[in-house]
Amino acid sequence: MFSNVPVQELVLLVGAMLAGGVLTGLLAGLFGIGGGGVIVPVLYEVFGFLGVDDSVRMQLCVGTSLAIIIPTAMASYRTHVAKGAAMPGVLAKWRIPAIIGIIVGSAIAAVAAGWVLQAVFVAVVALLGLKSLIGRNDIRISDLLPSSAMMRFYGFFIGLASSLVGISGGGISTNILLLYGVPIHAAVATSAGIGVIIPIPGVIGYAIAGWSHLFELPPLSIGYVSVIGFLCIAPVATLVAPYGARLAHRMSRRHLEIGFGLFLMVIGVRFLVAIIHG
Repeated sequence: MFSNVPVQELVLLVGAMLAGGVLTGLLAGLFGIGGGGVIVPVLYEVFGFLGVDDSVRMQLCVGTSLAIIIPTAMASYRTHVAKGAAMPGVLAKWRIPAIIGIIVGSAIAAVAAGWVLQAVFVAVVALLGLKSLIGRNDIRISDLLPSSAMMRFYGFFIGLASSLVGISGGGISTNILLLYGVPIHAAVATSAGIGVIIPIPGVIGYAIAGWSHLFELPPLSIGYVSVIGFLCIAPVATLVAPYGARLAHRMSRRHLEIGFGLFLMVIGVRFLVAIIHG
């Protein structure tokens, strides 16, 4: 596998990914997240630097992001389960619809232009960023969870949006549960559970979807999943994240919310410019 890859190109790819891992870890530790909101924009710039064609660049970012967040999501969920905070009934209703949403999202990624995924990403990060800037968790639709049919729709939506954007779904599912009066710790714990369900089939879907585009992708890519991206960013980000977390502890919660909201807005504008200018 490595014998067909020029050494200079391989070194450049590894170096860029390691730098991306450092940046991802710092941002993830600072803002308390490790999902696509940080990883996708970092990968987008790295793959752009490496000259990946725009027609497959966003798909590669999303597929690789889903792979990177798998170990983080699993570790997070195990911790929450140990504390008994998760809501297994909610996960049971979300599981199958979320997987269907992932399959649909992966199928869309196989045929959609890169700007379509960029547009979805802009919409999601803009909504999450706006909520972070507002800084309110007390906005509610009801004090009770909705009907089973509505819960299954939410599960499908979480899977679809997550597979198109390259996130674990935690940010979306947490905010849905908060709208129905679920306590924040239970909402976060349950969202960690959906974060385990979503990435794995998503990675498989993106790997299959990108198989016919291997000649357009960087070395050592399995479809729209960069093996080097996964191996370099995941461990480096994990090692660097504590330094970002230490910086976060020197800031107030509200300042962090504002900083994260502004970060997401800047990312949204960055992708919006990319869409407009092709």
